[in-house]
Amino acid sequence: MQPVTAVDSIAPAIERTREFLFRPFKWSTYLKLGLVAIITEGLGENFHSPHLSHGEGGGRFHATTALPSFHPAPGSIAIVAASVALAIVLSLFIFYLITRLRFAFFYSLVHSVKEIGPGWRLYRAQASRFFRLNIVVGICFMLLMALMALPFAAGFWRLYQLSQQGGHLEIGLMLAVILPLIPIVILLAAACVLTDVILRDWMMPHMAMDDATAGEAWRQVRARITAEKKQFIVYAILRVVLPTIAAIGVFLLLALPGFMLAGIVAAIEFGVYSAFSGATGVSWLVGVVVEIFFGVVAFVFALLASICVGGPLSTGAREYALIFYGGRYKTLGDVLYPAQAIAGGSSRPA
Repeated sequence: MQPVTAVDSIAPAIERTREFLFRPFKWSTYLKLGLVAIITEGLGENFHSPHLSHGEGGGRFHATTALPSFHPAPGSIAIVAASVALAIVLSLFIFYLITRLRFAFFYSLVHSVKEIGPGWRLYRAQASRFFRLNIVVGICFMLLMALMALPFAAGFWRLYQLSQQGGHLEIGLMLAVILPLIPIVILLAAACVLTDVILRDWMMPHMAMDDATAGEAWRQVRARITAEKKQFIVYAILRVVLPTIAAIGVFLLLALPGFMLAGIVAAIEFGVYSAFSGATGVSWLVGVVVEIFFGVVAFVFALLASICVGGPLSTGAREYALIFYGGRYKTLGDVLYPAQAIAGGSSRPA
C-alpha cells in the first residue's frame, strides 16, 4: 500500500466504512458492529458547558457568594473512601474490557471480518499490555496535573479557609484563582488528545500485529513521525476536527425530529400518569406497567438511533486511522490492501 496523505485518506476511509457496514447489509450485524464502534471510539460523550447565574435586580452578578461549611463525620469519610475505591476498581475493569474490545474491532476492520470473537481471542496478551501502558500514561498525566496545580494550591486553600469561616467569597478572588488555570487546562486537554492519537492510531497497530512492546512500538512511530512531520500534524488535526464536524452536522440534521419524538414520548408519559394518578390497587399497577413500557420503548428507540448514526461515524474514524497509517506501516497496509501488496512486492521496509 502506497503512502496516502492525511487529506487523501478521507475518501478511501469512507469507502471502506461503506463496504464493512453495508455490503452485504444485515440489521443484526450492523447494530452489533455499530455498538462496538461507539463503545471503542467513545464518540457519544456529553460536553457540558458552564453557565453563569444572574442575580436579581437588573441581571447584575452577585459580588459575593457563600460556601457552606464542610465538617464530615469519620463514618462518612470511610463510606466515601470505600465508594471511591470500588468505583476505581470497577472503572479499571470496564476500561480493560473496552481495551480488549478495541483490539477485537481493530482485527475486524483490518481483516474485513464481521465477527468480534477472533480478535478478542487472538489479541488478549497484546490488549493486556496496551491496557497497562494506558494505566501508566494515565498516572503520569495525573502526576503532571498535580505538579502544574501546585502553584495554585495556596489560592484554593485560602478559598477553603474562608468557606470554613462562614464568610462570603469575593467573585474577584475566585476568578483570580481560577482564570489562570484555563490555559493550563486547555494545554492538558490538547496533550491528552494527542497522546490518545499516538497510542491508539499509531502505536496500537504495532503492538497488535508485531506483538511489539510499548518501547518498540514508540520507536517505530517516532521514526515515521520524524520522516513526515507535516503529514502527521495534519492528520492529528483532521483526526479531531472531522469527527467533530460530522457529529455537529448529524446533530443539526436530527435535532428537530429528535425533539419532536421526545415531545411525543413526554406527552404520552404525562397522559398515562394523569390517567392513573388517582388509581389504586390493580389500576395503579397497570398504570405503572404502561409508563414503564413506553419508557423502555423510548429508550430502545433512542439507543437504536444512536447506533445507526454513531456507528458509521465511529467506524469511519477508525478506518481513517488505518488508511493513513497503513500507508506508512507495511505490515498493516499489506493486510488492508493485499492486492497492492502482491503487485508491489516487498520493496518498502516494514
